[in-house]
Amino acid sequence: MKPFVQIATRPEDDVALTERAAVLDFAGLAEEELLWARLDREPFPDLAMDEISGIILCGSPFTASDPIEDKSDAQLRAEKEIDRVLDAVFAHDVPFLGACYGIGTLGTHIGARIDRTYGEPLGAVEVSLTDAGREDPLVREARLEDTFTGLVGHKEAVHTLPEHAVTLATGRTSPVQMFRVGTRQYATQFHPELDVPSIIERARAYRDHGYFSPDEMDDIFTSLQHVDADQPPRLLRAFATLFAR
Repeated sequence: MKPFVQIATRPEDDVALTERAAVLDFAGLAEEELLWARLDREPFPDLAMDEISGIILCGSPFTASDPIEDKSDAQLRAEKEIDRVLDAVFAHDVPFLGACYGIGTLGTHIGARIDRTYGEPLGAVEVSLTDAGREDPLVREARLEDTFTGLVGHKEAVHTLPEHAVTLATGRTSPVQMFRVGTRQYATQFHPELDVPSIIERARAYRDHGYFSPDEMDDIFTSLQHVDADQPPRLLRAFATLFAR
C-alpha cells in the first residue's frame, strides 16, 4: 500500500504526538503507512502525488481567517505550503480529508468565505447529514447515522461555500459541518480524530487560547463525560479503507 500523509501544524510536540497517535489508531494505519509532515517547521515531503494514497490535515492553534499581519512566521510558512499542496491535490485528484483547521484551509483554497460568524466553543454538538451526505461514498463507507454527535471547538467556520462545493453535514450553530469539493476532497468542522478523553486532553493544552473560558473548564469536562461521540472517528477508518492504493 502507498502511504498516507498526515499534515500537522501544531508547534507543541506533546500535542502533535498525541494527535498523530489518534489518527493512526482511528484510521487503523501502521506507523510506516502514515508519513508525518509538520508544515509549521518543514516543507511537505519530497513525494510525487502518485506515490501516496491520500492526505489528512487535522486541527491547529492557527486560525486561517486571521489577518495576515496577525499571523506568525510559522503560520504563514505552513499556510503557504498547504496552499501549494492543495494545488497538487486538485491537479492530481489526491484524496484529502481536512478537520477543523483543515476546513478553514481547504475552504480558503476553494474560495469559501471563512470567518468567525459560526465559531463554536469547546463541546459536543448535534450533526445532521444532508441528502447529499447520505449518498456520499465516504459517508456511506463510514456508516454514519443521519444525526450524530460531533466534538468541536473552533473560532472560525465556513460562512458560505462556493457553488462547486457540496454540504454533506450541517449543525444548528455552524451550518457547514462537512463538505466535499472535487471528486474526493473533504473537510469537517467537527473532529474525527478526537474522542471524549482526547478532546479533554487537548483542551487542557489550549485552555488559554480562547476556545472557551478557563473558568468554565471543569463544567465543560463534566458535561463531556456523558457524551457518546463514537461515530466521527469512523470517517478516518473509512478514508483509509476507501482510498488506500
